[in-house]
Amino acid sequence: MAAVDVLDDGFGDNLDDPKKDSYDSTDTLQNQPPPDVQYNWVDVTTEFFEAVKGLELGELLHDDLFGLFEAMSAIEMMDPKMDAGMLCNRGSKSALTFDQAVQTGALKLQDITLPEQIGIIDSTLACLVSWLEGHSLAQTVFTNLYLHKPHLIEERAIKAFSICIFKIVDIIKEFVNRALVFEEEDFQLMVYGYRLVPDVSEQRTVGMLKEVEEDLHRRIRNKSTDPALVSEHEDTIALYSRIKFMRLLYQALSSLGRREPLGLGDCQRLLSSCTDLLQNMQKTVNRGVQPTTESDHPSIMGFDPLVNQRLLPPTFPRYTKIKSRAEALEYFEEFLNRLKIVCKITNYSSFHNALDFFIDFSRHGPCILSRSILQLLYLPQSNKVFGTLSFVDVLRDAAKNFIFPPALMPKSTLLNNPQAKEYVDTFLNHCVRPFGNLIQLCGHNRARQRDKLAHLLEDFATLQDEAERVDAYLHNLSLKSDTPRPHLACFGTWILYHTLKIMIMYLLSGFELELYSTHEYHYIFWYMYEFLYGWLVSALTRADNFLIEQEEIVVGHKGRGAKKNKAKKKKARPYGREITVYQALQNICGGLYKAMVGFRLDGKIKLPHPEFDNEQVRYEHRFAPFASLLTPPPMQYAEFRDMTSLVRYDQPPNSTALYLQGCQHFHKARTLLENINSPDQEVNDLLKVAKTNFVVLKLLAGGHKRDSANPPMFDFTSHCHFPIIKLL
Repeated sequence: MAAVDVLDDGFGDNLDDPKKDSYDSTDTLQNQPPPDVQYNWVDVTTEFFEAVKGLELGELLHDDLFGLFEAMSAIEMMDPKMDAGMLCNRGSKSALTFDQAVQTGALKLQDITLPEQIGIIDSTLACLVSWLEGHSLAQTVFTNLYLHKPHLIEERAIKAFSICIFKIVDIIKEFVNRALVFEEEDFQLMVYGYRLVPDVSEQRTVGMLKEVEEDLHRRIRNKSTDPALVSEHEDTIALYSRIKFMRLLYQALSSLGRREPLGLGDCQRLLSSCTDLLQNMQKTVNRGVQPTTESDHPSIMGFDPLVNQRLLPPTFPRYTKIKSRAEALEYFEEFLNRLKIVCKITNYSSFHNALDFFIDFSRHGPCILSRSILQLLYLPQSNKVFGTLSFVDVLRDAAKNFIFPPALMPKSTLLNNPQAKEYVDTFLNHCVRPFGNLIQLCGHNRARQRDKLAHLLEDFATLQDEAERVDAYLHNLSLKSDTPRPHLACFGTWILYHTLKIMIMYLLSGFELELYSTHEYHYIFWYMYEFLYGWLVSALTRADNFLIEQEEIVVGHKGRGAKKNKAKKKKARPYGREITVYQALQNICGGLYKAMVGFRLDGKIKLPHPEFDNEQVRYEHRFAPFASLLTPPPMQYAEFRDMTSLVRYDQPPNSTALYLQGCQHFHKARTLLENINSPDQEVNDLLKVAKTNFVVLKLLAGGHKRDSANPPMFDFTSHCHFPIIKLL
């Protein structure tokens, strides 16, 4: 770097010269015309090193010809991590292939000791986990040389294990590829030319593992009383646990991957057995041979992190740090627990319940594999739920159960009209793609979900328009029938409900992903308080009332015998709990909004310089995805300013009044949440937010820390969307 030295390779000169375009392997350097420019090279090494002594570590000299762009380019070019091939050129040790390692004795094919076998298995599982976390197979699993030619391995346990790893990699690849909920940062499908032993069947793989299991089990039963063999006996148990774990895991994944819908009872049993075996694996994680030096990659026999380095594309490679063995086993424990939860999706025949299951599962940040399996269990085909139920019929039942539209009621005369039936069927068919995308969206990682929610709103805007037209047509048709019933806003309310939930999910994801600056909180909470939660409560209340009216009509047709429990039915509001939760959330948003305005009045929120930051631009950017919707109508920035301006009051409220108003909101939220029977974790978390913020705003209204210049802190640890306010 120090010497000004350029290697002239013949590609840098006269690029526009047509004579040089036809250069081929038959040309020689002597045939090329001499360069027009003669260079007089000067060695500046000594002068350069003297000059850089005036710079601090990490400091770069700025010059007219060496600005930020050139500096960053220089840093990138000189950093070995920016070129995958640079690692291969370091040091004298070269990566050995499978055959070379066997010839030099660096790789044993037989007589592998028990600790070595345990170490190889645990290190490979750590590589498998690292692959599932987004790294390439070439830098993780395939750094195990035993996987390069598994058929040549003579040690039965390692051979069976190696083939099983290939089969599991193949199954995982198929899951992720079919579900299509992965992004480039989630998962890498490329196998770099490795064949995943397609010639070995599932039955043969399981049979090989069982043979090794039985052999190890016989050795365990023949326990020797010799104290010197105690350690060997424990190693045998540890290896047995690992081989059996691999077999059961492979069988569980295979059963989940079959296209035909089979009962998941066997899968649950296999997963439970895997969990039991995993406990013994975690206890014996240190029995495997350990590397002699600390490294970010396995360095025991059979592993070479650079063996596939030349297979990587000539781009900036992601630095790969392989998980430790203990971390990998912990990952598998969490993965097995997630799979047990995923299998429960088959219990949710209702679309709304299934959608809530997907949203809740996604909230916990599951891995790409469990997300993919969940997608394939519910929608193995785009138009078939659980592979057997028509998605159109599932959505028809969802709309029917949500608001009971007269057109979907039993013995409805509306659908005797061919035109009306065609309208309803066409509308429900048009619902398949947006609702299918909503389910698929829940399978993506949280950051990507936000982008996809914005695009999904465009599809729901189209559905809203169609739902209103279908409702209007059915309403006019119903009024002319023998049993006239109102049909206005039935399908429209159903679509509006989901549209509002998507809008709220979009805004709340900004808190979860830490996209909002603190000075933006007030209009985010204001929008949810004034509009979204209010509209959502209104839509649910309308559906609630409509459901009860339709039930009363049905009961009336059944006669007096069905009227005995009429009083009880009136008390049981179908959406009572959901409405209460959303009313509480509306009040929490109202309390946070009032608190934010109070902080701004007190000068406790740091505002950006208006010359470099425009609130209107930020506002319009945050709510841009809502512009395509007609209902609810998007709230423009000018309207927001008019509605929130304090000068519209005869006596503009001060910060104390705003803190007190915020207290009232949090108190109301607390009251609503405390009235919910059998509260779940979400309700308890919201209750904690409401109670704590009530106390904080009460203190602020009383003048506590009024003179403090420290800004408040917003703590999202109790709830990822609604913070607890802390005074510093």
